[in-house]
Amino acid sequence: MESVVTTVLLGVGLAMDCFAVSLAVGAFNPHKRGWYALVLGLFFGFFQFFMCALGWVLGAGFSAVIAAYDHWVAFFLLLVVGGKMIREGLEGDEDESLLGNLGLVTLTMLAVATSIDALAVGISFAVLDVLPLEPALTIGAVSLVFSVAGVLSGTKLEAILGRKTDILGGIILIAIGIRVLVEHSF
Repeated sequence: MESVVTTVLLGVGLAMDCFAVSLAVGAFNPHKRGWYALVLGLFFGFFQFFMCALGWVLGAGFSAVIAAYDHWVAFFLLLVVGGKMIREGLEGDEDESLLGNLGLVTLTMLAVATSIDALAVGISFAVLDVLPLEPALTIGAVSLVFSVAGVLSGTKLEAILGRKTDILGGIILIAIGIRVLVEHSF
């Protein structure tokens, strides 16, 4: 029982970045919130599961190589997407919002950036001789739920802030990237 609770809590911790990104996406898509909630939930949930399992496969032998630059990859991806959102928010281009027209490339960048920590967790499972299927599925499921909740909550945020959500969303993504960089560097 303790391991199930621990795994769920681990999933909640890993899902926080998914929630923040989903919140920003929901703010841009109040009329498509059901669709984006489903897409982000499934996509982010899958990537959290997949990266955790991939980390286990890579195992302890590669952990030093991956750990040396994983935080830089996450930071760069979030900086690029967040910077573009801020620029679009300042330009005020309603039709070309990055999160309003969420494409496969952007979605993949966000999913990879928010699941780098799941890769590290998967590596730790390999080091600890923990089979990854059950924990990875749990982590993916928790991320799915948090992503759906983020999109649905984001529509309320858009009603309050209007088009300033572009800038806020960009700042949130860059802040997540900085947090990842600082946590892994110090």
